[in-house]
Amino acid sequence: MKVVKALDEQNVEQEQHEQEQITDKKTGYVHIKKFHFILILFFLVLLSTGITTFALSFGDEKVITVGTERSEFEKLYTAYDTLKSGYFEELDQKKLINGAIDGMVKALDDPYTDYMSVEEAENFHSSINSSFQGIGAEIQEKDGHITIVSPIKGSPAEKAGLKPNDTITAVDGKSLQGMTSTEAVMIIRGKKGTKVELTIQRPGTDAPVKVPIIRDDIPIETVYGEMVGDGIAKVQITSFSTNTSKDLTAKLNELQKEGMKGLVLDLRQNPGGLLDEAISISSMFVPKGKLILKVEDRNGKTEEYPSQNDGNPEFPLVVLIDKGSASASEILAGAVSESAGVKLVGEISFGKGTVQTAKDFPDKSNIKFTTAKWLTPNGNWIHKKGIKPDFEVPLPEYASLPIINPDKELKLSSSSTEVESAQKMLKAIGFDPGREDGFFDEKTQAAVSSFQTANNLPADGVLKGDSTIKLMEKLREMIETNDTQLQKAVEVLKEEMK
Repeated sequence: MKVVKALDEQNVEQEQHEQEQITDKKTGYVHIKKFHFILILFFLVLLSTGITTFALSFGDEKVITVGTERSEFEKLYTAYDTLKSGYFEELDQKKLINGAIDGMVKALDDPYTDYMSVEEAENFHSSINSSFQGIGAEIQEKDGHITIVSPIKGSPAEKAGLKPNDTITAVDGKSLQGMTSTEAVMIIRGKKGTKVELTIQRPGTDAPVKVPIIRDDIPIETVYGEMVGDGIAKVQITSFSTNTSKDLTAKLNELQKEGMKGLVLDLRQNPGGLLDEAISISSMFVPKGKLILKVEDRNGKTEEYPSQNDGNPEFPLVVLIDKGSASASEILAGAVSESAGVKLVGEISFGKGTVQTAKDFPDKSNIKFTTAKWLTPNGNWIHKKGIKPDFEVPLPEYASLPIINPDKELKLSSSSTEVESAQKMLKAIGFDPGREDGFFDEKTQAAVSSFQTANNLPADGVLKGDSTIKLMEKLREMIETNDTQLQKAVEVLKEEMK
């Protein structure tokens, strides 16, 4: 496959020039190579959605020394000296300085700009190229609330039923109101096998739900592919990590041997990742020389990034996006849509149109800040607007049902929104309870018993624990079976293949 070969050659060349790219980073400009995204971190849960580039030029670059001759800092020094000399208890100097930096960053009111303590920065760095222990979801701070961007495929978060736009109001009873995403990460993440209870508020529902989740290992496996019939392959990219382009190349070669003649590229619930990976993958489908994106700095200066490879795949392509497709996912979707005429199917994407860079301090704490905006090839800034697909297709209504807390007992004569969700789930998977108003009557009990018997569970007619977990698992299977967005993508692709 010509384009795959070209990508492999580009990766070799990229490794040969890595030292040169690191040297370039010392100029202070936003560069595309070696961008690092703050991956998915619930699962480590680390930071908000974003495209991140490292400015980790430790060695020769010196930290700016702020002298007392800088008048703009006079008020800051006065406040510090006043507290240090007059506060009734002895002060922790390091804590005060960290707090001052944190306050400065928060004053920007930018959810993608963040200050990380030494411990938080260590988590940030370790998240780039390794596996993690956590719940497996990407979060961001939005209007003072911690919101889920996307759960990770196969993660505890996905299995628990968490979805994009769910708000986490509390963790183990502790409110997250006003916290940054980094602060929330430190509370949510934890060792494999430990339990954390999230209080979730889902849009369109009245009452929050407590969701217990057992943390687990979250490996960075980002490419999944399979043949779905009639010469059509579906490949899902869950995030843009260090080896995603290489893994995609290998997967496409494998699928071609299995008879692939058309491809559905699934970017749904992909929160983004490394920008250089998004560019490499876009170059596989965008003709050489055509634009992938533009990056615009605060002075309005724009730098263009064209496709570096032949970009002429031997098969038609359709791309799936949804409201969980963010950042680097949107770069890829925008590039193939505007520069290669590829059709997009699904829902309007998340809308993340800024670029971040990360800088370490000598003590190993870290600041991540927004440095530029990125634009689609046609110059569109999709920030807070998202990308509209050519074919807007919703999932079935039951795909957005609220979560049920497995620790809560739902039984005869119960009445709640969770009972209503359970009734709708039961009906969706073929065990009609006869009503969907939230009252647990004898017919609902009978439907639960039938469901339990069919799934080799104790048939006591009570929803709790394993029965609740199995019910939500079966609903996920039903959503995958009746994936209306994928079905539409295959339909569009078949037209392209004629």
